[in-house]
Amino acid sequence: MVRVSIIAAALAMFTIVVNMNSLARANADPASVEQLVAMALEVNPAVRAARQRWYSAEHSIKQAYAPNDPIFTYTNNDSPKNPFAKPSLRSYNLTESFQFPGKALLQTDQARRTAQIARLTYDAAVRDTRAAVEAGYYQLVLDSSLDQVGEENLNSLEQVLKVTQIAYTANQVTQTDFISAEFDLAAARQQQAQYRTAILNDETALDQLLSRPTGEEITVDRTLRLDPLTARLDDLVDLAWRERQEILEAALAERNSDTALNLAKMEYLPDFSVGTELDNYITPNFAPSPSQTQDWSLIVGFNVPIFFWLHQKEDVERARHDLEASRDDMTSVRDQTAAAVTTAYRTTQLAYQTAMLYRDSLTALSRQNFNVALIAYQSGKIDFVTLAGTLQSYFGARISYLQAANQFLAGRVALEQAIGVPLPK
Repeated sequence: MVRVSIIAAALAMFTIVVNMNSLARANADPASVEQLVAMALEVNPAVRAARQRWYSAEHSIKQAYAPNDPIFTYTNNDSPKNPFAKPSLRSYNLTESFQFPGKALLQTDQARRTAQIARLTYDAAVRDTRAAVEAGYYQLVLDSSLDQVGEENLNSLEQVLKVTQIAYTANQVTQTDFISAEFDLAAARQQQAQYRTAILNDETALDQLLSRPTGEEITVDRTLRLDPLTARLDDLVDLAWRERQEILEAALAERNSDTALNLAKMEYLPDFSVGTELDNYITPNFAPSPSQTQDWSLIVGFNVPIFFWLHQKEDVERARHDLEASRDDMTSVRDQTAAAVTTAYRTTQLAYQTAMLYRDSLTALSRQNFNVALIAYQSGKIDFVTLAGTLQSYFGARISYLQAANQFLAGRVALEQAIGVPLPK
Protein backbone atom coordinates (compact mmCIF):
# COMPACT_ATOMS: atom_id res chain seq x y z
CA MET A 1 0.00 0.00 0.00
CA VAL A 2 2.89 2.35 0.78
CA ARG A 3 4.47 1.62 -2.58
CA VAL A 4 1.16 2.29 -4.37
CA SER A 5 0.78 5.62 -2.53
CA ILE A 6 4.30 6.66 -3.50
CA ILE A 7 3.65 5.82 -7.16
CA ALA A 8 0.35 7.74 -7.12
CA ALA A 9 2.04 10.76 -5.56
CA ALA A 10 4.80 10.62 -8.14
CA LEU A 11 2.26 10.49 -10.99
CA ALA A 12 0.35 13.43 -9.52
CA MET A 13 3.57 15.43 -9.21
CA PHE A 14 4.48 14.56 -12.80
CA THR A 15 1.05 15.74 -13.99
CA ILE A 16 1.42 19.04 -12.12
CA VAL A 17 4.88 19.58 -13.62
CA VAL A 18 3.58 18.85 -17.14
CA ASN A 19 0.68 21.29 -16.67
CA MET A 20 3.03 23.98 -15.31
CA ASN A 21 5.35 23.50 -18.27
CA SER A 22 2.42 23.71 -20.69
CA LEU A 23 1.22 26.92 -19.03
CA ALA A 24 4.74 28.34 -19.12
CA ARG A 25 5.02 27.60 -22.84
CA ALA A 26 1.58 29.17 -23.40
CA ASN A 27 2.73 32.32 -21.62
CA ALA A 28 6.09 32.37 -23.43
CA ASP A 29 4.89 31.75 -26.98
CA PRO A 30 1.97 33.70 -28.47
CA ALA A 31 -1.11 31.48 -28.43
CA SER A 32 -3.00 31.11 -31.70
CA VAL A 33 -6.76 30.95 -31.97
CA GLU A 34 -6.57 27.17 -32.44
CA GLN A 35 -4.62 26.79 -29.19
CA LEU A 36 -7.06 29.00 -27.31
CA VAL A 37 -9.99 26.93 -28.61
CA ALA A 38 -8.28 23.69 -27.54
CA MET A 39 -7.66 25.11 -24.05
CA ALA A 40 -11.27 26.29 -23.73
CA LEU A 41 -12.74 22.95 -24.82
CA GLU A 42 -10.72 21.26 -22.11
CA VAL A 43 -11.51 23.53 -19.16
CA ASN A 44 -14.69 25.48 -20.00
CA PRO A 45 -17.36 24.58 -17.39
CA ALA A 46 -20.26 24.62 -19.88
CA VAL A 47 -18.47 22.14 -22.14
CA ARG A 48 -17.52 19.93 -19.22
CA ALA A 49 -21.12 19.94 -17.94
CA ALA A 50 -22.49 18.98 -21.38
CA ARG A 51 -19.92 16.18 -21.59
CA GLN A 52 -21.00 14.77 -18.22
CA ARG A 53 -24.69 14.90 -19.24
CA TRP A 54 -23.79 12.93 -22.36
CA TYR A 55 -21.99 10.32 -20.23
CA SER A 56 -24.99 10.21 -17.90
CA ALA A 57 -27.36 9.52 -20.80
CA GLU A 58 -25.08 6.71 -22.03
CA HIS A 59 -25.59 4.92 -18.72
CA SER A 60 -29.38 4.96 -19.18
CA ILE A 61 -29.37 2.64 -22.20
CA LYS A 62 -28.86 -0.70 -20.44
CA GLN A 63 -31.50 0.17 -17.87
CA ALA A 64 -34.16 -0.09 -20.57
CA TYR A 65 -33.42 -3.82 -20.92
CA ALA A 66 -33.76 -4.54 -17.22
CA PRO A 67 -37.16 -5.89 -16.08
CA ASN A 68 -38.94 -4.53 -13.06
CA ASP A 69 -37.71 -5.67 -9.67
CA PRO A 70 -39.62 -8.69 -8.30
CA ILE A 71 -41.88 -8.16 -5.31
CA PHE A 72 -41.57 -10.45 -2.30
CA THR A 73 -44.49 -10.63 0.14
CA TYR A 74 -44.62 -12.32 3.53
CA THR A 75 -48.02 -12.82 5.17
CA ASN A 76 -48.51 -13.60 8.86
CA ASN A 77 -52.04 -15.00 8.46
CA ASP A 78 -54.79 -15.76 11.00
CA SER A 79 -52.90 -14.86 14.16
CA PRO A 80 -55.38 -15.29 17.08
CA LYS A 81 -53.95 -12.58 19.37
CA ASN A 82 -52.19 -9.84 17.32
CA PRO A 83 -50.54 -9.48 13.88
CA PHE A 84 -47.12 -10.33 15.29
CA ALA A 85 -48.08 -13.40 17.32
CA LYS A 86 -47.93 -17.01 16.19
CA PRO A 87 -50.13 -17.34 13.07
CA SER A 88 -52.17 -20.18 11.73
CA LEU A 89 -50.65 -19.73 8.25
CA ARG A 90 -47.46 -18.23 6.86
CA SER A 91 -47.41 -17.30 3.16
CA TYR A 92 -44.38 -16.42 1.04
CA ASN A 93 -45.18 -14.77 -2.28
CA LEU A 94 -42.82 -13.77 -5.13
CA THR A 95 -44.24 -11.80 -8.10
CA GLU A 96 -42.51 -10.54 -11.25
CA SER A 97 -44.13 -8.30 -13.88
CA PHE A 98 -43.19 -8.40 -17.58
CA GLN A 99 -43.96 -6.08 -20.45
CA PHE A 100 -45.35 -7.48 -23.64
CA PRO A 101 -42.41 -8.82 -25.74
CA GLY A 102 -40.90 -6.09 -27.93
CA LYS A 103 -41.62 -3.07 -25.75
CA ALA A 104 -38.23 -3.18 -24.06
CA LEU A 105 -36.44 -3.20 -27.42
CA LEU A 106 -38.30 -0.09 -28.54
CA GLN A 107 -37.64 1.62 -25.21
CA THR A 108 -33.94 0.77 -25.55
CA ASP A 109 -33.91 2.35 -29.01
CA GLN A 110 -35.41 5.49 -27.49
CA ALA A 111 -32.79 5.54 -24.71
CA ARG A 112 -30.01 5.08 -27.25
CA ARG A 113 -31.28 7.97 -29.36
CA THR A 114 -31.67 10.11 -26.24
CA ALA A 115 -28.00 9.46 -25.50
CA GLN A 116 -27.16 10.42 -29.09
CA ILE A 117 -29.12 13.64 -28.64
CA ALA A 118 -27.13 14.32 -25.46
CA ARG A 119 -23.93 13.80 -27.45
CA LEU A 120 -25.17 16.25 -30.08
CA THR A 121 -25.97 18.71 -27.30
CA TYR A 122 -22.37 18.33 -26.16
CA ASP A 123 -21.20 18.87 -29.75
CA ALA A 124 -23.33 22.02 -29.90
CA ALA A 125 -21.73 23.25 -26.65
CA VAL A 126 -18.31 22.62 -28.19
CA ARG A 127 -19.39 24.47 -31.33
CA ASP A 128 -20.73 27.47 -29.42
CA THR A 129 -17.71 27.63 -27.12
CA ARG A 130 -15.39 27.47 -30.13
CA ALA A 131 -17.34 30.30 -31.72
CA ALA A 132 -17.23 32.37 -28.52
CA VAL A 133 -13.47 31.90 -28.17
CA GLU A 134 -12.88 32.74 -31.83
CA ALA A 135 -15.11 35.81 -31.59
CA GLY A 136 -13.34 36.92 -28.41
CA TYR A 137 -9.92 36.34 -29.95
CA TYR A 138 -10.77 38.22 -33.15
CA GLN A 139 -12.23 41.08 -31.13
CA LEU A 140 -9.01 41.29 -29.13
CA VAL A 141 -6.95 41.29 -32.35
CA LEU A 142 -9.14 43.96 -33.92
CA ASP A 143 -9.11 46.18 -30.84
CA SER A 144 -5.32 45.80 -30.68
CA SER A 145 -5.11 46.82 -34.34
CA LEU A 146 -7.42 49.72 -33.60
CA ASP A 147 -5.09 50.74 -30.78
CA GLN A 148 -2.18 50.73 -33.23
CA VAL A 149 -4.14 52.86 -35.69
CA GLY A 150 -4.96 55.24 -32.85
CA GLU A 151 -1.27 55.51 -31.94
CA GLU A 152 -0.39 56.36 -35.53
CA ASN A 153 -3.21 58.87 -35.63
CA LEU A 154 -1.81 60.48 -32.47
CA ASN A 155 1.60 60.76 -34.15
CA SER A 156 0.00 62.40 -37.18
CA LEU A 157 -1.96 64.82 -34.99
CA GLU A 158 1.20 65.72 -33.10
CA GLN A 159 2.85 66.35 -36.44
CA VAL A 160 -0.05 68.60 -37.47
CA LEU A 161 0.16 70.41 -34.14
CA LYS A 162 3.84 71.16 -34.68
CA VAL A 163 3.17 72.41 -38.21
CA THR A 164 0.36 74.71 -37.04
CA GLN A 165 2.50 75.95 -34.14
CA ILE A 166 5.33 76.87 -36.51
CA ALA A 167 2.92 78.53 -38.93
CA TYR A 168 1.22 80.44 -36.09
CA THR A 169 4.57 81.57 -34.68
CA ALA A 170 5.49 82.87 -38.14
CA ASN A 171 2.14 84.73 -38.34
CA GLN A 172 1.18 82.64 -41.38
CA VAL A 173 -2.06 81.35 -39.84
CA THR A 174 -4.43 82.40 -37.10
CA GLN A 175 -4.48 81.02 -33.57
CA THR A 176 -7.64 79.12 -34.47
CA ASP A 177 -5.62 76.55 -36.42
CA PHE A 178 -3.33 75.93 -33.47
CA ILE A 179 -6.23 75.62 -31.01
CA SER A 180 -8.10 73.26 -33.34
CA ALA A 181 -5.02 71.06 -33.64
CA GLU A 182 -4.70 70.94 -29.84
CA PHE A 183 -8.37 70.03 -29.52
CA ASP A 184 -8.10 67.20 -32.05
CA LEU A 185 -5.02 65.82 -30.30
CA ALA A 186 -6.67 65.86 -26.85
CA ALA A 187 -9.80 64.17 -28.20
CA ALA A 188 -7.68 61.49 -29.89
CA ARG A 189 -5.81 60.79 -26.64
CA GLN A 190 -9.09 60.29 -24.83
CA GLN A 191 -10.24 57.96 -27.62
CA GLN A 192 -7.00 56.04 -27.19
CA ALA A 193 -7.87 55.43 -23.53
CA GLN A 194 -11.15 53.88 -24.68
CA TYR A 195 -9.24 51.57 -27.03
CA ARG A 196 -7.04 50.40 -24.15
CA THR A 197 -10.09 49.75 -21.97
CA ALA A 198 -11.65 47.70 -24.77
CA ILE A 199 -8.50 45.57 -24.96
CA LEU A 200 -8.61 44.89 -21.22
CA ASN A 201 -12.29 43.90 -21.48
CA ASP A 202 -11.48 41.56 -24.38
CA GLU A 203 -8.79 39.87 -22.31
CA THR A 204 -11.24 39.48 -19.42
CA ALA A 205 -13.80 37.87 -21.75
CA LEU A 206 -11.16 35.37 -22.91
CA ASP A 207 -10.20 34.65 -19.31
CA GLN A 208 -13.82 33.80 -18.56
CA LEU A 209 -14.07 31.41 -21.52
CA LEU A 210 -10.78 29.76 -20.53
CA SER A 211 -11.93 29.52 -16.90
CA ARG A 212 -8.89 31.52 -15.78
CA PRO A 213 -8.53 34.12 -13.04
CA THR A 214 -9.15 37.61 -14.39
CA GLY A 215 -5.92 39.38 -15.20
CA GLU A 216 -3.76 36.26 -15.39
CA GLU A 217 -1.15 36.94 -18.03
CA ILE A 218 -1.23 35.03 -21.31
CA THR A 219 0.48 35.98 -24.55
CA VAL A 220 -1.79 35.92 -27.59
CA ASP A 221 -0.84 36.20 -31.24
CA ARG A 222 -2.47 39.48 -32.27
CA THR A 223 -1.66 39.35 -35.97
CA LEU A 224 -4.68 40.19 -38.09
CA ARG A 225 -5.12 37.61 -40.88
CA LEU A 226 -7.93 37.56 -43.42
CA ASP A 227 -8.22 34.29 -45.32
CA PRO A 228 -10.85 34.42 -48.08
CA LEU A 229 -13.77 32.02 -48.31
CA THR A 230 -13.09 29.49 -51.06
CA ALA A 231 -16.00 27.07 -50.56
CA ARG A 232 -19.13 27.30 -52.71
CA LEU A 233 -22.41 28.30 -51.09
CA ASP A 234 -24.24 25.14 -52.21
CA ASP A 235 -21.51 22.97 -50.72
CA LEU A 236 -21.75 24.79 -47.40
CA VAL A 237 -25.54 24.38 -47.29
CA ASP A 238 -25.19 20.65 -47.97
CA LEU A 239 -22.52 20.42 -45.28
CA ALA A 240 -24.79 22.18 -42.79
CA TRP A 241 -27.65 19.77 -43.53
CA ARG A 242 -25.30 16.86 -42.80
CA GLU A 243 -23.48 18.25 -39.78
CA ARG A 244 -25.55 20.88 -37.95
CA GLN A 245 -26.34 19.52 -34.51
CA GLU A 246 -29.89 20.89 -34.37
CA ILE A 247 -30.78 19.11 -37.64
CA LEU A 248 -29.36 15.82 -36.40
CA GLU A 249 -31.19 16.27 -33.09
CA ALA A 250 -34.44 16.92 -34.94
CA ALA A 251 -33.92 13.75 -37.00
CA LEU A 252 -33.36 11.70 -33.84
CA ALA A 253 -36.37 13.32 -32.18
CA GLU A 254 -38.49 12.39 -35.20
CA ARG A 255 -37.37 8.77 -34.93
CA ASN A 256 -38.08 8.78 -31.21
CA SER A 257 -41.56 10.12 -31.90
CA ASP A 258 -42.13 7.33 -34.41
CA THR A 259 -41.02 4.79 -31.80
CA ALA A 260 -43.30 6.45 -29.24
CA LEU A 261 -46.21 5.98 -31.63
CA ASN A 262 -45.46 2.26 -31.91
CA LEU A 263 -45.20 1.99 -28.13
CA ALA A 264 -48.54 3.76 -27.77
CA LYS A 265 -50.14 1.24 -30.13
CA MET A 266 -48.61 -1.59 -28.10
CA GLU A 267 -50.51 -0.38 -25.06
CA TYR A 268 -53.43 -2.34 -26.48
CA LEU A 269 -51.35 -5.48 -25.87
CA PRO A 270 -51.41 -6.86 -22.32
CA ASP A 271 -48.52 -6.78 -19.87
CA PHE A 272 -48.03 -9.85 -17.69
CA SER A 273 -47.27 -10.70 -14.11
CA VAL A 274 -46.15 -14.12 -12.88
CA GLY A 275 -45.93 -15.13 -9.24
CA THR A 276 -45.52 -18.10 -6.97
CA GLU A 277 -46.67 -18.58 -3.41
CA LEU A 278 -45.64 -20.98 -0.66
CA ASP A 279 -48.19 -21.57 2.13
CA ASN A 280 -46.88 -22.97 5.43
CA TYR A 281 -49.81 -24.07 7.64
CA ILE A 282 -48.91 -23.80 11.31
CA THR A 283 -52.32 -25.20 12.24
CA PRO A 284 -52.54 -28.63 10.56
CA ASN A 285 -56.34 -28.53 10.43
CA PHE A 286 -56.10 -25.60 7.98
CA ALA A 287 -53.87 -27.59 5.61
CA PRO A 288 -55.21 -29.57 2.63
CA SER A 289 -54.50 -32.66 4.75
CA PRO A 290 -53.03 -33.15 8.24
CA SER A 291 -49.95 -34.80 6.73
CA GLN A 292 -49.38 -32.02 4.12
CA THR A 293 -48.82 -28.69 5.84
CA GLN A 294 -47.16 -26.94 2.84
CA ASP A 295 -48.39 -26.26 -0.65
CA TRP A 296 -47.45 -24.13 -3.66
CA SER A 297 -49.50 -21.79 -5.83
CA LEU A 298 -48.92 -20.29 -9.26
CA ILE A 299 -50.29 -16.83 -10.08
CA VAL A 300 -50.52 -15.50 -13.65
CA GLY A 301 -52.08 -12.14 -14.46
CA PHE A 302 -52.37 -9.63 -17.25
CA ASN A 303 -53.98 -6.24 -17.65
CA VAL A 304 -57.20 -5.90 -19.59
CA PRO A 305 -57.41 -2.58 -21.52
CA ILE A 306 -61.15 -2.14 -21.18
CA PHE A 307 -60.74 1.65 -20.97
CA PHE A 308 -58.79 1.82 -24.25
CA TRP A 309 -61.17 4.44 -25.60
CA LEU A 310 -60.07 6.81 -22.82
CA HIS A 311 -56.43 5.86 -22.26
CA GLN A 312 -54.71 3.94 -25.06
CA LYS A 313 -56.60 5.64 -27.89
CA GLU A 314 -55.68 9.10 -26.59
CA ASP A 315 -52.04 8.04 -26.17
CA VAL A 316 -51.95 6.92 -29.80
CA GLU A 317 -53.48 10.16 -31.05
CA ARG A 318 -51.11 12.23 -28.93
CA ALA A 319 -48.11 10.26 -30.20
CA ARG A 320 -49.29 10.72 -33.79
CA HIS A 321 -49.48 14.49 -33.36
CA ASP A 322 -46.06 14.52 -31.69
CA LEU A 323 -44.66 12.67 -34.69
CA GLU A 324 -46.13 15.23 -37.10
CA ALA A 325 -44.72 18.05 -34.95
CA SER A 326 -41.27 16.42 -35.02
CA ARG A 327 -41.38 16.20 -38.81
CA ASP A 328 -42.38 19.85 -39.07
CA ASP A 329 -39.59 20.78 -36.64
CA MET A 330 -37.14 18.94 -38.87
CA THR A 331 -38.28 20.88 -41.93
CA SER A 332 -38.20 24.18 -40.03
CA VAL A 333 -34.64 23.64 -38.78
CA ARG A 334 -33.43 22.71 -42.27
CA ASP A 335 -35.05 25.82 -43.78
CA GLN A 336 -33.65 28.08 -41.05
CA THR A 337 -30.18 26.58 -41.47
CA ALA A 338 -30.19 27.07 -45.24
CA ALA A 339 -31.29 30.70 -44.82
CA ALA A 340 -28.73 31.39 -42.06
CA VAL A 341 -25.86 29.88 -44.08
CA THR A 342 -26.85 31.79 -47.22
CA THR A 343 -27.18 35.13 -45.42
CA ALA A 344 -23.95 34.73 -43.47
CA TYR A 345 -22.07 33.66 -46.62
CA ARG A 346 -23.18 36.70 -48.62
CA THR A 347 -22.47 39.13 -45.78
CA THR A 348 -19.05 37.62 -45.16
CA GLN A 349 -18.06 37.76 -48.82
CA LEU A 350 -19.11 41.41 -49.07
CA ALA A 351 -17.18 42.28 -45.90
CA TYR A 352 -14.05 40.61 -47.30
CA GLN A 353 -14.32 42.55 -50.57
CA THR A 354 -14.77 45.79 -48.62
CA ALA A 355 -11.80 45.05 -46.38
CA MET A 356 -9.56 44.29 -49.36
CA LEU A 357 -10.65 47.50 -51.09
CA TYR A 358 -9.67 49.64 -48.08
CA ARG A 359 -6.49 47.69 -47.36
CA ASP A 360 -5.10 47.56 -50.90
CA SER A 361 -6.36 50.85 -52.35
CA LEU A 362 -8.29 53.42 -50.34
CA THR A 363 -6.00 53.49 -47.29
CA ALA A 364 -2.92 54.10 -49.44
CA LEU A 365 -4.70 56.85 -51.39
CA SER A 366 -5.88 58.59 -48.23
CA ARG A 367 -2.37 58.40 -46.74
CA GLN A 368 -0.90 59.92 -49.89
CA ASN A 369 -3.54 62.63 -49.85
CA PHE A 370 -2.67 63.55 -46.26
CA ASN A 371 1.06 63.77 -47.01
CA VAL A 372 0.37 66.05 -49.98
CA ALA A 373 -2.03 68.18 -47.91
CA LEU A 374 0.54 68.54 -45.12
CA ILE A 375 3.11 69.96 -47.56
CA ALA A 376 0.47 72.18 -49.18
CA TYR A 377 -0.58 73.57 -45.79
CA GLN A 378 3.02 74.44 -44.92
CA SER A 379 3.29 76.37 -48.17
CA GLY A 380 -0.03 78.13 -47.53
CA LYS A 381 -1.88 76.59 -50.48
CA ILE A 382 -4.69 75.05 -48.38
CA ASP A 383 -6.31 75.96 -45.08
CA PHE A 384 -6.39 73.99 -41.83
CA VAL A 385 -9.90 72.63 -42.40
CA THR A 386 -8.75 70.95 -45.59
CA LEU A 387 -5.68 69.54 -43.86
CA ALA A 388 -7.75 68.20 -40.96
CA GLY A 389 -10.20 66.71 -43.43
CA THR A 390 -7.47 64.74 -45.22
CA LEU A 391 -6.14 63.41 -41.91
CA GLN A 392 -9.65 62.44 -40.84
CA SER A 393 -10.16 60.73 -44.19
CA TYR A 394 -6.95 58.75 -43.72
CA PHE A 395 -7.91 57.76 -40.18
CA GLY A 396 -11.43 56.89 -41.32
CA ALA A 397 -10.12 54.67 -44.11
CA ARG A 398 -8.09 52.64 -41.65
CA ILE A 399 -11.04 52.41 -39.27
CA SER A 400 -13.29 51.34 -42.14
CA TYR A 401 -10.81 48.59 -43.01
CA LEU A 402 -10.89 47.29 -39.44
CA GLN A 403 -14.68 47.49 -39.34
CA ALA A 404 -14.91 45.49 -42.57
CA ALA A 405 -12.37 43.00 -41.19
CA ASN A 406 -14.47 42.75 -38.02
CA GLN A 407 -17.59 42.02 -40.07
CA PHE A 408 -15.71 39.43 -42.12
CA LEU A 409 -14.33 37.57 -39.10
CA ALA A 410 -17.65 37.75 -37.28
CA GLY A 411 -19.30 36.42 -40.43
CA ARG A 412 -16.90 33.47 -40.55
CA VAL A 413 -17.71 32.63 -36.93
CA ALA A 414 -21.46 32.93 -37.60
CA LEU A 415 -21.09 30.77 -40.71
CA GLU A 416 -19.31 28.05 -38.75
CA GLN A 417 -22.05 28.16 -36.10
CA ALA A 418 -24.75 27.89 -38.74
CA ILE A 419 -23.00 24.93 -40.38
CA GLY A 420 -22.12 23.24 -37.11
CA VAL A 421 -18.46 22.46 -37.90
CA PRO A 422 -15.39 24.53 -38.81
CA LEU A 423 -15.19 25.73 -42.39
CA PRO A 424 -13.34 23.36 -44.74
CA LYS A 425 -9.79 24.39 -45.47
